[in-house]
Amino acid sequence: MQTRSARKTAVLKACFILCIALCATPYVSAPIALVGGFLFSLFWGHPFAKLNHKATGLLLKVSVVGLGFGMNVHSALQVGREGLELTVVSIALLLTLGYFVGRWLRMPRKSSHLVASGTAICGGSAIAAVAPAVDASEKEISVSLGVVFLLNSVALILFPAIGHLLGLTQHQFGMWSAIAIHDTSSVVGAASAYGSEALEVATTVKLARALWIIPVSLLSAFLFRSKGKKISIPWFIGFFILAMLANSYLPFVDDFNTAVVTVSKAALVVTLFLIGAGLSVSKIREVGFKPLLLGVTLWVAISVLSLVAICHL
Repeated sequence: MQTRSARKTAVLKACFILCIALCATPYVSAPIALVGGFLFSLFWGHPFAKLNHKATGLLLKVSVVGLGFGMNVHSALQVGREGLELTVVSIALLLTLGYFVGRWLRMPRKSSHLVASGTAICGGSAIAAVAPAVDASEKEISVSLGVVFLLNSVALILFPAIGHLLGLTQHQFGMWSAIAIHDTSSVVGAASAYGSEALEVATTVKLARALWIIPVSLLSAFLFRSKGKKISIPWFIGFFILAMLANSYLPFVDDFNTAVVTVSKAALVVTLFLIGAGLSVSKIREVGFKPLLLGVTLWVAISVLSLVAICHL
């Protein structure tokens, strides 16, 4: 019996690794990888469940840094200036809306603030940074992450289809996805499915938006009076900027930047497969109705309002 079980586990691991290898090829798109990971885990289980969270976190950071070698600092500054006003207004709007909708739903204040912070800035990274500042419980953190994760998965598939339906340009879609999609992984995944220019715009605006973790965490600590709490800042943003500077000003980078960007895009698709594999039915059930309703309300609000603003810029 043990031998049969061991063989079954070995076959499952081999199939999982084969799927990862397929996702690293140009034949598997980001949305297919995400759905494929979820279906694999749903029907056969996740053979590396304990390693999944660390692997996705590391691969995402490395992928984003690698994409920096395909971007020019001058173009990035221009895009960043264009998205600054929209970023500030949208963050303030979502945090305020999250407070009032959360009160209307009679949700715990910390839970509604975490969901609003994740929607307003950069999904799981923002929640991880704000949570210690407000002294949130593990349950509040897990529920907030669950809401953001579910909506990220939907956005990755839905946004490119809406963009093509509305005839958005590469620039418009990149800006829209960076503002309206929560997590960096789904922003980059959706934008890469739309086009290279969309990917460049989306990555630049999203990472610039992620810097707002600092003031929002400080504001959260003040509002919830959590003194002495550390603020977690995503280190990979700094390396992304260094990679972009190197690509812009160091001539020898031209010898390998294309290869690095290609590998980074493949690693991103693998990351999305692992993210999908980490999503289970039990996790979906744990989210609950009220947090999910809050998340959907905020997500629809920022998606519609930012789209209208971008189309009229």
